[in-house]
Amino acid sequence: MSADLDVAVVGAGIAGLAAAHRLRAQGRSVHVFEAADHIGGRMTSLRRDGYLMDTGAEMIGSSGYPATWRLIRDLGLSDEEIPLIGAGLAVWREGRAHQHVGDPRGLLVGAGLSAGARLELAKLLGGTAIRRRAYDPDSPESTPQGSRTVAEVVHGDLHDYLFQPLTGGFYGWDTERASAGPLLSHMLAVGATKTFRTYRDGMDTVARALAAQGEVSTGVPIREVVTTGSGARLVVDHTPLTARTVVLAVPAPVAACLHPAAPEFVHRCEFRPMLKVICQLDRPLDGFGPAFGLAVPAVENPVLAGIVCDERKHVGRVPDGLGLATLVAGQEVVTDLLDESDDEISRTLIAHAEQYLPGLAHALRGTVVVRFRHGLPMPTAWALAARAEFVKRAPSAVEYAGDWYTLRPCSEAAIRSAELVAARLSTSEIPAGARG
Repeated sequence: MSADLDVAVVGAGIAGLAAAHRLRAQGRSVHVFEAADHIGGRMTSLRRDGYLMDTGAEMIGSSGYPATWRLIRDLGLSDEEIPLIGAGLAVWREGRAHQHVGDPRGLLVGAGLSAGARLELAKLLGGTAIRRRAYDPDSPESTPQGSRTVAEVVHGDLHDYLFQPLTGGFYGWDTERASAGPLLSHMLAVGATKTFRTYRDGMDTVARALAAQGEVSTGVPIREVVTTGSGARLVVDHTPLTARTVVLAVPAPVAACLHPAAPEFVHRCEFRPMLKVICQLDRPLDGFGPAFGLAVPAVENPVLAGIVCDERKHVGRVPDGLGLATLVAGQEVVTDLLDESDDEISRTLIAHAEQYLPGLAHALRGTVVVRFRHGLPMPTAWALAARAEFVKRAPSAVEYAGDWYTLRPCSEAAIRSAELVAARLSTSEIPAGARG
């Protein structure tokens, strides 16, 4: 009996849509299923009252994102559609913002770090740069850092005023448990924050272009995926469908729930929740200088991890004369706040943000609360230990894609995973007794 589908991709985030694109280029017929009523996943953008709001990812790198740029070129997008942000990051310390975080100039002007911490940072970056080839983002389990955590590698000021606010605020990581190797690989690949870019028309630009290429069904949750002798069976709204190949392009905990026979690595991958409040403002606010983003260390404020002034990312994101700010909850409170009402979440984060953006509450026109129960993957020693076996497994009727594939907290990892899964499926035929 022939399968209902050739390839079924579960998840219309950037990983699933990019995987569909790569597989179609190989001549496969692909249908993408998405449980939500929209595409894009954690790269979704919302357009309301003239405001362009990125609900998830905020930026991409000029370097360190090779798979992303290959996809951009495939889609015919120009550099003008992915402009440089042109502003940097700041960190809050002892009552004021310190500029040039993540930029070489920070080693000269301080960027909120003591002289000793800057020296420690220079030694760390210099040592990793010398061994750059050992820090391959595609092989997070093989770095010289082994299973050492971020908190074991950096200490004192360097931890409290750089690594913790960056990893805690932008990735949601716990530095006591997150492995340092994948983080250093990512930092080496991406380079200075001044090279960050954004999509002019929203972070969902690529997702929208990919979704236009083929069949995508939104509002269709997949209940279960089971391997069969000739492929896999999906339960779609209680209706079974068969496919030669299923690609689970969802966060690892979701993939493990849909397909309990998934490899051990899938079960071990941990995701951290993320919570944001996007504030539509009646004017731009200036509380932390020229930077587009402010990292707030947990030692300064455990409730608010960071702020992004979105109108500084690119002209045209807000109507003339208005402002837009995104507030990110700190990891110490995000779990408790996640199930609170939108009003309570907004009140809490806005109250804490007033210190850094004076006049925020008075300038408020509206808010959008964004919850991600599975925000970004956090590399742990337990997951790294299982990854080599996951990578070398034989191709199967059920494959996987997502940023967690390489335990790298960025959209590049999701797009790279699409290339890797397409390569796996192109090099080997899956035997009749399909594996899980």
